[in-house]
Amino acid sequence: AVVVVDFQVGFTDPRFELGKSEYVHRAVEQTAKLLKVARANNIPVASCRVGWGSEKDIGYWKIGALHHKDWYYGGAAQPMDPRIYDPAYDFNFYKNAPSIFFGTPLMSFLTKQCVDTTIIAGCNTSGCVRASIVDAFSYGFRVIAVEDCCGDVEMGPHNSNLQDCGRRYCDVVNAADVIAYFNRIGGNKKSAAE
Repeated sequence: AVVVVDFQVGFTDPRFELGKSEYVHRAVEQTAKLLKVARANNIPVASCRVGWGSEKDIGYWKIGALHHKDWYYGGAAQPMDPRIYDPAYDFNFYKNAPSIFFGTPLMSFLTKQCVDTTIIAGCNTSGCVRASIVDAFSYGFRVIAVEDCCGDVEMGPHNSNLQDCGRRYCDVVNAADVIAYFNRIGGNKKSAAE
């Protein structure tokens, strides 16, 4: 399954304080290409967004912008980026902690889809993406982090976190390799069905 972390407009649209990173914008563009091929080959896609029902839901984040009303359910920062989100296909949900796994319905979805490998994209590499990689590994999945489908505020934290995770928890690959793999296994499925 492709697991997409936090590509909501609050992180991908320059109108928002946290949406100005050119590296996140690059990752969204690459992820859009990858997801188009994933969906065409019937690969499960799960995505999440950060949001709060009230002030009581907010953790002790050091990022002040996350305390703004735009991050409450229904707020302006909440919609998923339309370049990567297909509401007719994707399994989408809210989270209120760094990992896409923590306190969410993701494990049930992945179990029902008989998933053994998670392919992770999203932002920010040094925060929520890294937490999601570690949790995916901890739950026993094979983990693939797609380097050019992940983004951060700066390249330094992006590169160092992927290098560190690649030593311990995951394979770090690029979108072109994942796309080629999806097309290869999609072609095998079609041949087997004939």
